[in-house]
Amino acid sequence: MTGQGKVFSQKFMDNLLEITNLEVVFDTDGQSLAAVDGVSFSIGTNEVVGLVGESGCGKSVTAMSILRLVPEPPGRILKGKALFKGRDLLRLDHEALRAIRGAQISMIFQDPMTALSPIIKIGRQLSETLLIHGISDKKQAWAQSVSWLKKVGIPEPERIASAYPFELSGGMQQRVMIAMALMLDPQLVIADEPTTALDVTVAAQIFDLLRAMRGRSTSVLLITHDLGVIWEMCDRVMVMYAGKIVEQAPKDELFKAPAHPYTIGLLQSMPRLADREGKLHSIKGQVPSPLNYPPGCRFHDRCPHAFERCTIEQPPLKSVGQNRKAACLIAERFLGNG
Repeated sequence: MTGQGKVFSQKFMDNLLEITNLEVVFDTDGQSLAAVDGVSFSIGTNEVVGLVGESGCGKSVTAMSILRLVPEPPGRILKGKALFKGRDLLRLDHEALRAIRGAQISMIFQDPMTALSPIIKIGRQLSETLLIHGISDKKQAWAQSVSWLKKVGIPEPERIASAYPFELSGGMQQRVMIAMALMLDPQLVIADEPTTALDVTVAAQIFDLLRAMRGRSTSVLLITHDLGVIWEMCDRVMVMYAGKIVEQAPKDELFKAPAHPYTIGLLQSMPRLADREGKLHSIKGQVPSPLNYPPGCRFHDRCPHAFERCTIEQPPLKSVGQNRKAACLIAERFLGNG
């Protein structure tokens, strides 16, 4: 093991969360669609892990499955394990899982209106987060709610606390969701596109908050399509495509030498100020529907490096170097090892 690889593996030695062989399907029109297909990964204590990929790859379903928030029906967690500090979240009873949600694991949803009640004032919704877990009395909970609204950059927090969600802009609703997710000081934050509706300045403020949380030993699973955010925030990156993890690597190594053609395509699609021609690269085609996954490697019909074997054989996610994995038949060639 190289010195750099040894440092990385020891830094996050204790796994806070360990997902093993997760499969999630959606039943529709007599068929079962595999939205998440055999996904395995871990998140270490005080580690920020990025999950990146195009829309429709299964990122959000993976995140929601951890806390069993996939709507049933039509969704079903078919199999797998989600060990959080040694306890399998997928097999806990409702009361045990409820005690973990919010207090130990919190989630920032991509669409705040799916989580905020339109008929309850903002301050009360935030206060209930504290009251349910017996952390504060009503007066203290209200004061802490106002304080957190201020922390996430909401102007006039006292007034906003007395407002209803429909009176707020989408960006302000998202900041309320972020306050709700962070105010209990959880050990793990699952952030699903947490700054989609926010301008650049406020987004930077939110990421500063997440960094501050990490300083208090909070781990983060950050789901995004923005590789710039991945570069700024993450220690390690997982790339997802068509329901599967196709590459895992420490951030620096992945950006320096990606080992999967899909990752290469994503990185080439990033706008670059130094590109004098002003052309944006793109990956041809689109993510296949779970109804119609291609045989073999699910990326082969979009891959410029595909050959006949790729159309037949589905490559496993395998080690291709120190602390990294890729699901590609020729991954070693991209790393100069094959």
